[in-house]
Amino acid sequence: MAARSRPPTGFTSQPEPRTIGSFARGRQLLNGNFLFAGFLIEGKGLSIWDLPMPDPGFEEALHGAAWLDDLAAVGDRTARTRAQDWVFDWIARFGDGTGPGWTPDLTGRRLIRWINHAFTLLSGKDRAQAQAFFLTLGQQTLFLAKRWKVASPGLPRFEALTGLVVAGLALTGMERHVRPAIAALGRECAREIDAEGGIPTRNPEELLEVLTLLTWARQALEEAGQRPDPAHLDAITRIAPTLRALRHSDGGLARFHDGGRGLPGRLDQALAASGTREMRAGRAMGFARLHAGRASLIADAAPPPSGSASASAHASTLAFEMTSGRHPLVVNCGSGAAYGREWQRAGRATASHSTLAINGYSSSRLGPERAFGKGARAYLDAVPKQVWATTETTPEGLHLAMGHDGYHVTHGMTHLRDLVLAPDGLTLNGRDTLGAMSAEDRRKFEEVLLADPLHGVPFEIRFHLHPEADAQIDMGGAAVSVALKSGELWLFRHDGVGELSLEPSVYLERGRLRPRASQQIVLRADVLDYACQIGWTLTHAQATPSARRASDQTDSDPDL
Repeated sequence: MAARSRPPTGFTSQPEPRTIGSFARGRQLLNGNFLFAGFLIEGKGLSIWDLPMPDPGFEEALHGAAWLDDLAAVGDRTARTRAQDWVFDWIARFGDGTGPGWTPDLTGRRLIRWINHAFTLLSGKDRAQAQAFFLTLGQQTLFLAKRWKVASPGLPRFEALTGLVVAGLALTGMERHVRPAIAALGRECAREIDAEGGIPTRNPEELLEVLTLLTWARQALEEAGQRPDPAHLDAITRIAPTLRALRHSDGGLARFHDGGRGLPGRLDQALAASGTREMRAGRAMGFARLHAGRASLIADAAPPPSGSASASAHASTLAFEMTSGRHPLVVNCGSGAAYGREWQRAGRATASHSTLAINGYSSSRLGPERAFGKGARAYLDAVPKQVWATTETTPEGLHLAMGHDGYHVTHGMTHLRDLVLAPDGLTLNGRDTLGAMSAEDRRKFEEVLLADPLHGVPFEIRFHLHPEADAQIDMGGAAVSVALKSGELWLFRHDGVGELSLEPSVYLERGRLRPRASQQIVLRADVLDYACQIGWTLTHAQATPSARRASDQTDSDPDL
């Protein structure tokens, strides 16, 4: 009612787009392929609001309007027309305050996109259409001012408050909402960002989204001559060094706990906008980082998130990813959320990560979905009670020693992992041990062993490879050679314990219509005594002349 009586009449200054999405996703949308929340709907010629809604997550993704970023990445006349049609169709259908899009986080996300792309959305529109646009922006701003507190803590609330700050600064007549939003955003920063710059979900990509929102809000405030809350600025200062430590040498984020690599360029943009160039030493949000030469390795060296944050957590304890220069080598399968619940559940299992798993078990137990169906979510109901990690520099290189007791309850087993990255970054030596360490553990192991004394406790050590890495069994089955797109050749060997094989795998990433086929190196063995230990190496074997030239030209990366 207030917005209808005193709607905004325009912008206080010319908005500039701060968000650009994926060109590939933009082309998909223009071709009528709508991939959201794991569901692909083909609707060529249909309005986005006439699509069947297979899941609440699909509908929420539409109302969040992040697809405007993808259409902006295409940037041609067809994309502009489609963006205008869908936005003004939303105003006609939902602008009266009804519908599933009226939640604080979706409203904040939508406001940011509408304001960012306002120049495109209003291009060629008449006065009546512009008035309808500003009226709806005012309604959404007032809704946020009243309802941001009901948004879930974490990213949803940051989206709501950032949207309120941006809208309050950008729209005429909405300035009175800015100061309360600044104070509320500062309180959320102090509460949700810990002293080491981490968040409860331990999702690196989600942390990047939080930093991006905070830098947008800070920039908007400073351009308007206003100062952010000190806690807001402190949070940016704490987050940036953590994200820099979670950045691989190819510029992408480590993919853990439902997070992806991040949109191309967004990580570097956020780090540059943060104004700090430090990298966090030691563990960053529970992850350990080794970096030497052109190689970077990031390992999950802490328990999975607990409580409400466990709803999207992965059983990835002690898993690692490794990148050589600009090319990922060892990866995790990633988040299957974009392909539906079954893929999401599979992606959370230990077997989908580059670590050791007892056959048929995960290091953290994934509980069943409650009332499987609409809105159902899986959760972690059992996690390792003890996880430890130490890093030191030795003559052999950077040494990371880790362990967890996630199999203590089921098998009386503890997993120990030692990783040593050579000073030149050309060799990674690893040793994985699965053993019963205490008297209590040995008694439990003996109970398990009695059930199948001939086979003991079977386990696998998996090394998932990036889809662009071409692997094949070599040396009569004693090794696996892995060729990267750059021409580099890496050789995987083990100490002869267990059975070596090369098997199919998948690489899960948002923005693609289906999972990508890839490969994985698998070492299989059985624990027949109280412990079994397997040593392995991943060595840079040779390179083509072009790859050697690339290696000689050290990657000049100011953010590293």
